[in-house]
Amino acid sequence: MRLFFLAMVAFAGNALAQYAGPAVETCRAYARQELSRDGGRAKDIVFERDQDLAIERYTRKVGNQFVSSILRGNGAVVYDGAPSAELSFVCLLADDKRALFFDWLPRQNVSALAQCTRDAALRDKPRPCLETLLQVAEFDLLQANAVLFQQAREQDQRAGGEKAAEAFRKATDEWRQYRDTECARRRDHPATGVQPETQHLSCLVELTRRRALDLR
Repeated sequence: MRLFFLAMVAFAGNALAQYAGPAVETCRAYARQELSRDGGRAKDIVFERDQDLAIERYTRKVGNQFVSSILRGNGAVVYDGAPSAELSFVCLLADDKRALFFDWLPRQNVSALAQCTRDAALRDKPRPCLETLLQVAEFDLLQANAVLFQQAREQDQRAGGEKAAEAFRKATDEWRQYRDTECARRRDHPATGVQPETQHLSCLVELTRRRALDLR
């Protein structure tokens, strides 16, 4: 059933409109029920009220079930004293007050600062949370680097040189120099209300994650 609904969503049209009506809370309540039924440890579920929160009026049947609209957007599963899971979602509705289906979808380039400030227990002291996220991101990048470096070494063995490995080392060093310089710049010009070191750490997390994603 889940795959059937998601396939239907994938082939839906693109007539999306920005939305702030009752379907938002209908879908959020449904998502909470689903999480509770699955035995989740989540503290709360939040939806972003941003430009990505949009509804598509569908008005068709899926099997025997009438679907009036599809709500899409970004949100997060908030945990007590831990980083939030920043995701996108899709919600199918019979009408604006009756949800039929809800599912979380992967979301890339999420805000590290948002992950470490959703929960009130972390909001005033996000540094330990950001340091944990940076450790995870660095480990993911290390694994991605190891795979590509091994491929470069194998290529060099076939070619009888070290050109590929040297090129990879150079690219890695230059990327890290870029990351550190860019994050120092953001530290020196933090967003309003954000501490410089918090801005610096969140930048390191996000750029490291992006690099690991680019290498895969």
